[in-house]
Amino acid sequence: MKVSKEFSNGATIFVGISIYFLLMNVLGLADKSYLRLFNIFFIFYGVNKTIQMNIMEGKGAFIHNATAAMKTSLIAVALSIIGLIAYSYMKGGDEYVQSLSETFLFGGNPSVMTYSICLFFEGIASSVVVTLFAMLYWNNRFVVD
Repeated sequence: MKVSKEFSNGATIFVGISIYFLLMNVLGLADKSYLRLFNIFFIFYGVNKTIQMNIMEGKGAFIHNATAAMKTSLIAVALSIIGLIAYSYMKGGDEYVQSLSETFLFGGNPSVMTYSICLFFEGIASSVVVTLFAMLYWNNRFVVD
């Protein structure tokens, strides 16, 4: 069975983000919220790679590339949320998430699921933004007859 390029690149994004966040945790930098913004580079890398693969295959249509890029980033978001839920429960569940929420945008005492759902919607929004930026980047570099 052949794995789609969208899933493969989405999994690559997930692995990159996972390693990055685990490394930040090990180095004691997990409380630095501005470092969390660098995960966008992993997302852009995977989305860009998907578009490049499409272009190499001769699929240069804007809609096709936008759909593939969006699928890639949404797969990465879904895998990341699943990974976050599993990791949160391994680290103590709601108590661990409450320690995360102190350094993030949440107030109160969110549960693992509340935290994950909020990050899921934030991930969807960032997927749309990254896809649009990637499409704008490639739209100026590739002309379809």
